Amino acid sequence: MRDGVSASRVGLPHGHWKTLGEFLAVRFPDVPAYRWSERAARGEVMDERGQCLSPESPYRGGAAVYYYRERALEPRIPFDEKILFLNDELLVVDKPHFLPVTPGGRFLRETLLVRLKKSTGIETLTPIHRLDRETAGVMMLSVNPDTRSLWQSLFRQRFVEKLYEAIAAIPADIALSFPVERQSRIVRDEQFFRMREIAGEPNAHTRIEHVANQGDLARYRLYPLTGKMHQLRVHMNALGLPLLNDGFYPMARPAGADDFTKPLKLLAKSLSFVDPLSSEKRYFESEQSL
Repeated sequence: MRDGVSASRVGLPHGHWKTLGEFLAVRFPDVPAYRWSERAARGEVMDERGQCLSPESPYRGGAAVYYYRERALEPRIPFDEKILFLNDELLVVDKPHFLPVTPGGRFLRETLLVRLKKSTGIETLTPIHRLDRETAGVMMLSVNPDTRSLWQSLFRQRFVEKLYEAIAAIPADIALSFPVERQSRIVRDEQFFRMREIAGEPNAHTRIEHVANQGDLARYRLYPLTGKMHQLRVHMNALGLPLLNDGFYPMARPAGADDFTKPLKLLAKSLSFVDPLSSEKRYFESEQSL
């Protein structure tokens, strides 16, 4: 791990390449050869034993190469996470809006995972569940790889009680009475970054409670009983209650620079569960509000 960034791994299949550089040119056609030479000169390309490699190194099929991603001119997301709990097994953090959880696309160092690895020095940190970049709130990460599956099973078996807060439109349908139990089948949309409802056996279930009206908006409590991608956003939109400042639903806005003054009004407010190791009741609550 360097500056919070863990090495990426690529396996070397058996093939006809004579040098590592020949393979990398095929595997990563968008990365110029000189970039690999620069990385190698900085000691950022190595084998399983940590020995430095260069594009001229002999190709070894069946081996693996580790390297560090580079991301130039990555602007800082001007919001900070806060650690709520940390022991030898679990890290619980209060994630801000706009911050991705894991590296991907245009985000590398400005991600929750890399920030936490850098600040704690814990290279084994791994997210246990999903939280959208646009959503703020409580997020759990595993510290110990040997017990990670225990924490993951809590979510897989639906033993975690999750509460979200949201701000959306006031119901236009006077027949809509709360609490609402929304059950539907959610699948990936033709636009790969969105989800949609279709006819069929439900695979997503959300309980929705109305809290109070505020002008032409209202505050809601959302209890997801399943964990499909964008589930809360899709279910609220399907009820005619799209979340305030949602850039995906009901219509996807053109991609562009983030407007930090208009965060999605969705907050993972709390998580509660029984600790699978100590049998203690755990409860964690976000210090943020919408």
